[in-house]
Amino acid sequence: MGKDINIFHLLDHDISFDEYELQSREINDELAIIISEEDLIASTVLNDEHQYAYDSILQKVFSNQAGSFFIDGSGGTQKTFLYKALLATLRSKQLIAVATISSDVAASILSGGGTTHLRFKILLNFDKNNTCNVSKQSGLARLLRVAKLIIWDETLMSKKQSVGALDIMLRDINNSELLFGGNIIVFCGDFRQILPVVRKSTRRTI
Repeated sequence: MGKDINIFHLLDHDISFDEYELQSREINDELAIIISEEDLIASTVLNDEHQYAYDSILQKVFSNQAGSFFIDGSGGTQKTFLYKALLATLRSKQLIAVATISSDVAASILSGGGTTHLRFKILLNFDKNNTCNVSKQSGLARLLRVAKLIIWDETLMSKKQSVGALDIMLRDINNSELLFGGNIIVFCGDFRQILPVVRKSTRRTI
């Protein structure tokens, strides 16, 4: 929350971390995520459509190729089940997979999940020239560089500028001109949840 733990005087002495510990903490936290048995077997019971997406995404991951995907499905099509299968498969191999979601409440559904604003440091108010508030030397940047997969659920609930800001930030921290800096990104959402915007004009007659 942006506060220093030492201001609460929980111990008689201050708690401090050296620079390496600070940069490694994010990675260690991801590697320490406990994988449930249910998530581990999820990949064995996927339906045909889920299996196709699962195989396509992991083919990119294990061949170290850049790629971006969008999973579109209405509520009840078990998109979350697919995400859990992907996350469990990679984490069981001690690989980093970052799970984010636009909604704070829904973030608890995914193991190790967090909101996109928290994870990517996306500014709440920004213009077209802004990017995510992530330093190239930070532990978060290091985490995102080594991440084999990034999942962003409920992408459609965010402004398009947020996706653009993520692209700029990942290119910067990876020193790459590839889309999303060469990271493999899975965007997810349901276009049916987006309300149409109808612009109405009125005319006056004199």
